[in-house]
Amino acid sequence: MESSQSSALESLRFNNAALRRLPVDESEETGSRTVPAACFSRIGSLQPLLRPSLVVLSGSALSLLGLGEQDVLTDPLAPEYLSGSRLLPGSQPAAHCYCGHQFGLFAGQLGDGAVMYLGEVEAGTQGRWEIQVKGAGVTPYSRDGDGRKVLRSSIREFLCSEAMAALGIPSTRAASLVTSDLYVSRDPLNSGRRVQERSSVVLRLAPTFIRFGSFEIFLGRDEFSGLQGPSAGRHDIRAQLLDYVVETFYPHIQQAHSNRKDRNMAFFREVMMRTAKLVAQWQCVGFCHGVLNTDNMSILGLTLDYGPFGFMDRFDPDFVSNASDKRRRYSYQAQPSVCRWNLARLAEALGSELDAAEAGAILDEFMPTYKASYLHIMRKKLGLVRKEEADDSELISDLLRVMYNTGADFTNTFCLLSRVPWPEEGDSERDVVGPVVELILEQCASIEELKVANKPTMENRELAMILSMAQTNPTMFGMVADRPDVAQQLELMGRLKELIETDQDELKKKQHDDWTRWISQYRRRLVRECDGMSDLSLVEKERLRVMNSSNPRVVLRNYIAQNAINAAEKGDFSEVNRVLKVLEKPYSDPEPLYEPASCGDKKHEGRELTVTYDGKPPAWAQTICIT
Repeated sequence: MESSQSSALESLRFNNAALRRLPVDESEETGSRTVPAACFSRIGSLQPLLRPSLVVLSGSALSLLGLGEQDVLTDPLAPEYLSGSRLLPGSQPAAHCYCGHQFGLFAGQLGDGAVMYLGEVEAGTQGRWEIQVKGAGVTPYSRDGDGRKVLRSSIREFLCSEAMAALGIPSTRAASLVTSDLYVSRDPLNSGRRVQERSSVVLRLAPTFIRFGSFEIFLGRDEFSGLQGPSAGRHDIRAQLLDYVVETFYPHIQQAHSNRKDRNMAFFREVMMRTAKLVAQWQCVGFCHGVLNTDNMSILGLTLDYGPFGFMDRFDPDFVSNASDKRRRYSYQAQPSVCRWNLARLAEALGSELDAAEAGAILDEFMPTYKASYLHIMRKKLGLVRKEEADDSELISDLLRVMYNTGADFTNTFCLLSRVPWPEEGDSERDVVGPVVELILEQCASIEELKVANKPTMENRELAMILSMAQTNPTMFGMVADRPDVAQQLELMGRLKELIETDQDELKKKQHDDWTRWISQYRRRLVRECDGMSDLSLVEKERLRVMNSSNPRVVLRNYIAQNAINAAEKGDFSEVNRVLKVLEKPYSDPEPLYEPASCGDKKHEGRELTVTYDGKPPAWAQTICIT
């Protein structure tokens, strides 16, 4: 006999303001369809999972809803509630309508094709949180999809959401992950070989999941794609959506401006600033968002939608985390400019709500805002906290150049730099710096790995044609070689040629000299940190404190996620939970542990997750996980 007493989940207080204040499509028509004149569509019936079961919970995310882990673990109905298989009292299932520019082209109506909005929970001092379930079934926006997500991609989304939050990077949150005995067919490697995978659901939280693309439903016909938003020309609904966003999530702006146009410009400026600071934080931990379309850009400046993503192992400005991004539009180094481009699309979508000239001026502030934020964080990563010097930017650029040329691991290198000894009068530069240089060299790439990394990605036939042009038509070659993509390929060819003409010993000596030179330059900069200070030990302690709190010992590397996925797919969820506990404390260990993994050890079996040193990762370590 069921108890009449409500569980903690059943006692959640819903206040679904979005559905009250924004137009909702009430149609009960099933299947995918165009949804005009609405920001949300009701979901009439739930699509329950078969025998849902809990995989993992995030205690810190649950606490935002006023819940404890035990509240959930002791509730026999929790797997059903958390997967959208059973309706929480007060929730109102719906799906959000939005459009988007995907890989630079307007794609028309997109929307929540695998996500179901449940409502907004009032959690006292924690504020109000929108909760939604990802993978809960078909919505009007599912197009040809089945509205389901699988265990593999759900684990990656869950872990990275919580890892980013622990790193201090604004992100949507993941409170729970539920799997089931309902199987769906997928082609995980895009190889034409489909397999059966478990349907799984992540419960996500954010103040709102409204995104840039939410405002693109009002766009008229696009001249390139020929598509238009489902609510094209409905400027009355656009104003309604904008008012809701500003009044609810930017109340300080609403209160500060009585003039509507001034309010809207202040709103756009703050979205710009939040976005610029967010991408600066990504760059400083080596994070690469694989699908930076406008529909994946949060209006609050949060990291949104963890499809393909990756944390760099070896530093590579051209790193991409999405195997389908053949043109490298969303490479690591392109992320700032792409985010600015997406902001320009938001300005276009807001249209007459903004002053076009002023919006353009705000966009011009994006790169200076980004660079200032990036430089501020990088100074902290290097322990430069007392002074700001004009040459710091060059010091950082030189560091990244040496990291790239030597194939150094991004995360581990910054951890190791805290071991650079404080300069003292009379010490021998080479003797003092030598031990740190050796530690860094241990995790740099071998000559064979650098050859692979510097292999041109352009097709051989196209490269041969360009090189032939250098002999037969120098003028035309000069014009082609100025193209950024061609210049990059020619640079790779030059580096590859140098490597072919070099042996491992010569390479090791050059890497040693490069790192010795840069660390000596860094130590000279440290000397200037303590100008005018009598107690140098205080400066050194502050430097180490700041570096240890700014350089994570652990990031969600692909192999860490894959180990957890492999175990979970065999029914063992303990690894997912263990990984979560480690990722929740990325700065906790004062000193990282280093145990180089064998290049042939593709599964890293038996390694402790507290060991952040990834050795010399073979090619598989950078393999893109298709979601």
